[in-house]
Parts: sequence; structure tokens; C-alpha cells
Amino acid sequence: MRRKTGEYERNSLAGEEVEAFIPYRLPPSEPPLQLDGDLRGLLARAEEKLRLLDLAGDLVPSVEWFVYAFVRKEAVLSAQIEGTQATLMDLLEVEASGEAPTNAGVEEVCAYVDALNFSWNELGRKTGLPISMRLLSQTHRRLLSGARGGQKQPGDVRRSQNWIGGTRPGNATFVPPPPHRLGELLSDLERAIHEESTLPPLVRVGLLHVQFETLHPYLDGNGRLGRLLITLLLRHWGLLSRPLLYLSLFLKTNRQEYYRRLSSVRSDGDWEGWLAFFLEGVAVVADEAVNTARRLHSIVDESRDRLLARDDATVFSIRLFEILPEHPILTVNRIVDLLSCSRPAAAKALRVLEAAGILRALDDRKKNRTLVFANYLDLLREGTELLA
Repeated sequence: MRRKTGEYERNSLAGEEVEAFIPYRLPPSEPPLQLDGDLRGLLARAEEKLRLLDLAGDLVPSVEWFVYAFVRKEAVLSAQIEGTQATLMDLLEVEASGEAPTNAGVEEVCAYVDALNFSWNELGRKTGLPISMRLLSQTHRRLLSGARGGQKQPGDVRRSQNWIGGTRPGNATFVPPPPHRLGELLSDLERAIHEESTLPPLVRVGLLHVQFETLHPYLDGNGRLGRLLITLLLRHWGLLSRPLLYLSLFLKTNRQEYYRRLSSVRSDGDWEGWLAFFLEGVAVVADEAVNTARRLHSIVDESRDRLLARDDATVFSIRLFEILPEHPILTVNRIVDLLSCSRPAAAKALRVLEAAGILRALDDRKKNRTLVFANYLDLLREGTELLA
């Protein structure tokens, strides 16, 4: 089924004629969405998997462990889609050092973590901002807080034309709306979020993600913010009470199909094809996240049992173990700070956990050694490593 999803506006830019795409309002109306057959089944499956993921957070001793881990996994994956050369281990090592990141890629990932935490918490505060352009712009400011983002108007809707692909607007793959149209179009986007609708919320999330990417309202960071918007909308409509869905793993794995589906919406009006892809991704990643949470829980339980069975287990080694999931990379100095204990006590706690096979040396250094909660990190790192 083909439908028209927008119109083109011809403008002169840098001495050449370009056609910028102006999307119609959501939801699609001519013809309306066809949520039947296979698409209805995909929707039911995705909704059920999300429900199980939300429940999974209640089945573990400390959901903060999993939120901590999954937020960082999503941050790394979303940045990698944009070409950032940073891994989960790079991020965790910087956080463990307590120092500011010196690598631009890690700096971008840290900014994503800050942006996600800020916006998620805003939605949870009684006096916090609702999903709006004001919230997205404040989130965007944090997203581009690093050195490389300072020249990209962080927090401000763009005032100049941008484009996707190509070396100039004239040979671009896609040209978003010109800046003078953004005020009206972004107001329509807000309206589509907050108005009453008979469409299922998860379908609306999928539609709004594409619309945001089509508008491309900022000079930089639109991809990352558009994926973060998915997470915020899931909370807005009560589909997820914690940020436990790392959908960027699916989008990274199927990157070319992702871009093809976005393009097909604009060129052929294939909203149904996009939604089938999106709902499949939600179901796959939610199911994987539930399994990951279970496996992480099992790793923590088994490791705790090994520690408590040891005769040399100390109070500090047990206290250290309980904070490992939020501090999976450690040095003696870091333990002194975390446990407010002496260096000998910290060193002994580290030795006990290493002897129990819970911690593993990161390298061969004899002094100032760094140890990691190996099994826990190995599981979390799946899908976040860069290909050689």
C-alpha cells in the first residue's frame, strides 16, 4: 500500500536548488494505518515482552543494578550507531577512575548517560517537565555537553538547513524541513504526543520516533535523541517503569534495514513496514533483556554463595561484593573511598574476592592493579564490542 506522507518544498541553498521534505501530521490518515493480520500479532507480542521486562525488575534483589547496567549499555550502543568508537569497558573504566573522560567517544557516551538520567527523572518528578520540546532541548543540551558538541548549538532548535548523506544539500540522501517550518512542525509533534488517540501507545511510539528523525530539529545529535525519545515515550505511556530496554542493540545489528525502513516511510508511506520492523525489535530486545537480567541475577547469586562459603571472608569483602554490580571495575584506592576503610582492609577484601574467582585482574600489572567483576561484565558487554 502506498500513501503520501508529506510534500516537498523547493529552496535555494548554497547556490543550488534543494527539495526539503515536509511531513504531514501524525497519525497517517489517507489511508489510515492497517493494524491487522501479522502487524496485530507483532504488536501483541511486543506489548507482552515489554510487560515481562517491566516485571523482571521486581524479581531481582536490587533493580538499581540492572538500571545502572542497561542504561550504560544503551548509551554505548546508541553512540556506536553514530560511529562513536567507544565500548562499554571504555565507559566503565572512566567511571571507575573517577576522572573526567579524555577520549571524545567516551565523553559522548557519558553525556548520553547524563541526558537519559536527567530526562527520565524529569518525567518522574511531580514538578518535572512533561515530554515537550522544552524537555527535549534541555536533554539535547546535556547530550552535546562534550567538547565536540559545543559548536553544534546544544539545546537550540536549528536555525539553518541540515541534510543527511552526501557531501552537500544538492546530493544529499535526505533533506529535512527548512528551519522556518520547524516551529509549526514541532508543535504538531507535541500535539501528537499529548492528544487523545485510539492507536495503541506502542504504535504511537514507533510513529513518533520516525517523525522526530524526519524533522531532524537539531544540528547534531538527532539520532541519539530520537532513540532516547523512544525510552521516554515508553515511560510517558506507562509501558516501562524503568529504562531497561536497550533497543539500540537491535537498530545497530540491523542498521541498514533501519535506515531503509525510515526512508520507505518518506518515499512510499510504508508506515506498516516500519512498524513491523520496530515492533519486532521491541519484542526481541525486551525478551533478551529479561534473559540478561535473569543471567545477571544468577551470576550475582552464585558469586555471593562462593564468597560466603569461604573461611577468609571479611565484613569488608562482603560489603564490597554487594556494591560490585554498580562498581564492576575496582582498584584498592577506589575501595578505600567506597567503603571508607583502610588500605590494608581494602586490599584484603580485594584478595578474598579474587581468590573466590569473582574478580579478575584486568592486566598484568603488579602495582595499582585493576580488577573486574568478570562474569558480570562479560555478559553485559555482549553486542557492545567494536568489530576489528
